[in-house]
Amino acid sequence: MATPIGNAADITLRALALLSHADLVACEDSRVTGPLLKRYGIDTPLFPYHEHNAAKVRPQLIEKLKAGAVIALVSDAGTPLVNDPGYKLVRACIEEGVAVTALPGASAVLAGLSLSGLPTDRFLYAGFPPPKQAARRKWLAELNAVQATLVLLESPQRLADSLADMAAVLGPREAAVARELTKKFEEVRRGSLADLAAHYAEAGAPKGEVTLAIAPPAEQAPASADDLEGALTEAMARLPLRQAVDEVAVLLSLSRKTVYARALELRTALELKDGNG
Repeated sequence: MATPIGNAADITLRALALLSHADLVACEDSRVTGPLLKRYGIDTPLFPYHEHNAAKVRPQLIEKLKAGAVIALVSDAGTPLVNDPGYKLVRACIEEGVAVTALPGASAVLAGLSLSGLPTDRFLYAGFPPPKQAARRKWLAELNAVQATLVLLESPQRLADSLADMAAVLGPREAAVARELTKKFEEVRRGSLADLAAHYAEAGAPKGEVTLAIAPPAEQAPASADDLEGALTEAMARLPLRQAVDEVAVLLSLSRKTVYARALELRTALELKDGNG
């Protein structure tokens, strides 16, 4: 069951009816869900279900369900099963023959996509980028060829660095950074990845949760020899050879064999230059 992502009024009538009718509410954090229930005068018991206790308590929830209990599964905000262990509970219910249904509602992913001004006919929700730069660039390179708008979540503290890596790996794409969605200070900032990276590098980390949408890749001509050499030179300066090859192969949509052969040539040329120097 979806819960509000900011504005507490974004709760459906059907959700309120379920919260009142349920035998218990499985939630990530009672300190978040409790005030929501209190606001609407609902006293249904809360049952903690989160990534740290999921494996232990999931069988308990299944046992209650098989005994006839009605359980409402919620996340701290938005639609459950996105970045939480809820899908494992749903899968366990299906395996045990327990009926499951979904009550739709607020979603930061869909709200951010809707406000981005970017194509919505095809999109990929990719979650949170890795926190470390090397892993993040490799992860972004794997998404580079996806012919769809990318929707991500990111920590405000990492936003500027993450946007800079996106500009370097994904190229000059349009993007939108949405924060504080549905709240009083909701803001959507649109521009190129490079411009957005520069803004947040200067302005500092924004307040509130961040949803980021990135335009699909533009139609590109096949990578030239100069493109390959430039990308390899940049990647090899910061990564071990094999990791650099993997990143560039994905980035330029070239076979790994082709990229690896050119990387060996460049490394040999560099070694000869250094030796003669």
